[in-house]
Amino acid sequence: MSITDQLAEFGRADCTAPDVLQMMRLSIFDWAVCGIAGRCEPVSRMVRDMVTAEAGTAEATLFSGGRAPARGAALVNGVTSHALDYDDTHFAHIGHPSVAVVSAGLAVAEKTGASGDALVQAALTGVEASTRIGVWLGRAHYQTGFHQTGTAGCFGAAIAAARLLGCDHAAMTHAIGLASTRAAGLKSQFGTMGKPYNAGAAAAMGVEVALLAQAGFVSNPEALDGAQGFGPTHAGEGDEAAFESMGSDWMFEQISHKFHACCHGTHAMIEALLAVDVTPSDVTSVEVRTHPSWLKVCNQPSPVTGLEAKFSYRFIAALVLSGHDTASLETFSDALTQDAALNALRDKVTVVGDAQVSESSTRVMVEVAGRRVEAAADISEPMDRALRQTKLISKAHALIGPKKDALIKAVLDGDMLDIDRLATLLGQGE
Repeated sequence: MSITDQLAEFGRADCTAPDVLQMMRLSIFDWAVCGIAGRCEPVSRMVRDMVTAEAGTAEATLFSGGRAPARGAALVNGVTSHALDYDDTHFAHIGHPSVAVVSAGLAVAEKTGASGDALVQAALTGVEASTRIGVWLGRAHYQTGFHQTGTAGCFGAAIAAARLLGCDHAAMTHAIGLASTRAAGLKSQFGTMGKPYNAGAAAAMGVEVALLAQAGFVSNPEALDGAQGFGPTHAGEGDEAAFESMGSDWMFEQISHKFHACCHGTHAMIEALLAVDVTPSDVTSVEVRTHPSWLKVCNQPSPVTGLEAKFSYRFIAALVLSGHDTASLETFSDALTQDAALNALRDKVTVVGDAQVSESSTRVMVEVAGRRVEAAADISEPMDRALRQTKLISKAHALIGPKKDALIKAVLDGDMLDIDRLATLLGQGE
């Protein structure tokens, strides 16, 4: 069976594992929180204004109000929910799986009148597929410069959307084939508005190709892995072991949720430095040892904007050691990057790529008045689900305040996610 056939078959099957489905609901909750909090960002406004100016059939809800065709809603909501770069991450392929898939899934669920259970199943199928496609593409794809959130995410969004549209096996394969010619996204956009746009474009393209496939649009079923297919032309490693046990084991269970408002690659460093009790003025040097793969992602040496600061080991280390709250959005402001004391401490930080350090961990060494303080952290270590939910609810309270209570009722409480209530909350004004 070809990879595309495997994915098409998986895309139409159900998950019966309650814990996995509940984890998906947690990610949908987190996605909604990030989108509500990010709706006033300039990139969110620009894309929303563009889509609403085009008008069209009011099929799906936009963050901050209004309705648009499903494809446009997926674009707006994908951009908006990734505008703060605060959504979930999967380190198996280094990408944000939920942002494109849930944005596409909710748009099509509203369009088709699907149930909350159907949305959760489709979202889970999509994020699992995109994660495994990301593993199949491998590190070479990412290191070459492709942004997995936009590339692998497009395939996940297409599979979720096609499932909700009721596509049969053949149509699902055509949606995957079309995604192969539409998936895109470059890491060179990191630190700019182009990064959340990658996520929104993946969501929108996922909806587009699924709608075309449903209508009978024919594509090359070998466009994913065949000659001149997406994998071979995008530095894919072609690790077919990525699809083993698909449907019985769930990579999604290893999803990482973000509890700091910056690139996930910096979070292990933050957790390590939080355990270091020093006076900033006494610090003479800081060494951060991280996996070399992160050096092209979050090692901006001297950020001058809040967006750039989210991708700077050196500046974030200075923030943590100075007692700033990295969970707060306000910490990553343009103004704070100009703070003389922070920048002086930043310049004492050296970042070292170390292949002996795993991609989810970081080691730090802080020199203080002739003594060395060492610490390490690994954010891939298992987290109790109840603790995870508590931390996500605390994050929600910090980002959207009392609105979190209604969102909890819509997504986390009860046996089924309430799509109508969720859409109403997303569409509330600023």
